[in-house]
Amino acid sequence: MPEADLETLPGVGPATADKLHDAGFDSFQSLAVASPSELSNTADVGDSTAADIVNAARDAADVGGFETGSTVLERRNEIGKLSWHIDEVDDLLGGGIETQSITEVYGEFGAGKSQVTHQMAVNVQLPKEVGGLHGSAIFVDSEDTFRPERIDDMVRGLPDDTIDATLADREIEGSADDEAAVDELVDDVLEKIHVAKAFNSNHQMLLAEKSKELASEHEDSEYPVRLLCVDSLTAHFRAEYVGRGELANRQQKLNKHLHDIDKVGNLYNCAVIVTNQVASNPDSFFGDPTQPIGGNILGHKSTFRIYLRKSKGDKRIVRLVDAPNLADGEAVMRVQDGGLKPE
Repeated sequence: MPEADLETLPGVGPATADKLHDAGFDSFQSLAVASPSELSNTADVGDSTAADIVNAARDAADVGGFETGSTVLERRNEIGKLSWHIDEVDDLLGGGIETQSITEVYGEFGAGKSQVTHQMAVNVQLPKEVGGLHGSAIFVDSEDTFRPERIDDMVRGLPDDTIDATLADREIEGSADDEAAVDELVDDVLEKIHVAKAFNSNHQMLLAEKSKELASEHEDSEYPVRLLCVDSLTAHFRAEYVGRGELANRQQKLNKHLHDIDKVGNLYNCAVIVTNQVASNPDSFFGDPTQPIGGNILGHKSTFRIYLRKSKGDKRIVRLVDAPNLADGEAVMRVQDGGLKPE
């Protein structure tokens, strides 16, 4: 979104406007969805001034009021669906992964969580007519899981007609059986994935804020940011905040982190995928003892929760655990050299 003239807001002079821009508040909408305390802490303005700025920005951006259900429906028609290219999974998810929502994917090690993030970083770049969102991806890597070689495998593993459509969309001469054309496509896909490695939880939270800046920079480009992956969301928080005495502090920081990445999804109409680690509940005598970590804060903030579990060989069970408008259910996929495939 273009930078707004923040000096038109009450209490905002040239110096304050510069502070707001430096803190990443470059539009009325970004200010409107901020809290006065957040503004006060990050932009170094007084509490009362921050409250006045936020209220004025809400009026200027025309957010925060009531609207009819039909207006909400009209706005929801702008939401994109990112296809898995697996019919059974797409049907389970109502067409694919939604933009403007947080989709949590959890499961034990080796279940395929990182495979999902890699595959979606490829799929999001495909033309809309073949299930993509014609956008770029941001990948926040906290467990050293990102592998460009895996992206290479997945691009080459796409169906021939999808490769042909993508080559034509990017004006690359050639077809799926033209090695040089596919090599160029792989390079082009890798160029549109912005990767950052998070070294600790504070750095990870900073990268979420930087993601917002990156999405803003690319908003009017040919390939705007349409996917934000955080793999994994909880690894650093789990390692750094150990024991019950640290639980409240951990959950508070995790909550802020989730709100930051949710803002990116809502402001820039991009899908947000976070992977989550699990723990085993030894008190569980019946059913699956595997539980996602992060507690109720993560459970409430995730719009869609997907549980991946291993099956025989390369099979994985995709279970939709929670969704606001979809029934729970399961689908089967395979994790193969060429990416995620139907059963």
